[in-house]
Amino acid sequence: MTDQELQNLVSKISNDLFQKRFKHKAFFNPRLRTTGGRYMLNSHNIEINKKYFEQLGKEELIGIIKHELCHYHLHLEGKGYKHRDKDFRKLLKQVGAPRFCSTLPEEKKRRSRSQKFIIYQCSNCELNYRRKRSINTAKYVCGKCRGKLVKVKEIIID
Repeated sequence: MTDQELQNLVSKISNDLFQKRFKHKAFFNPRLRTTGGRYMLNSHNIEINKKYFEQLGKEELIGIIKHELCHYHLHLEGKGYKHRDKDFRKLLKQVGAPRFCSTLPEEKKRRSRSQKFIIYQCSNCELNYRRKRSINTAKYVCGKCRGKLVKVKEIIID
């Protein structure tokens, strides 16, 4: 799908579901990583993550477009366009738009990998601390007794 085809699809969905014209630009943004799309408040353009279309199909793309159009039309009307606003949630239900987009299959793989933890122990009170990232033991001390922390071991959980 090209940017022009996306523009036409967004305009069609806007006319059919919202009975309002989409007067701005819609395009694929290859830099989007963690979201399906976004509505730009200043330019009123809609950017879409092409990975969602490629990996999850046209139905997911249409859901993302509906969601972003809810932001778009409510913002232009001066109503509550943010995720927590009542107007926004009401319009999402009316048009059948999802509140959140699905997780990409490649993200699921990344999350399901094994995790590494580092165990630190206080040399004074022997309290254990489990951390994903290593810490500077010269800088940080035990939160309970202010004793010196010592790296005990690293564990990998599948």
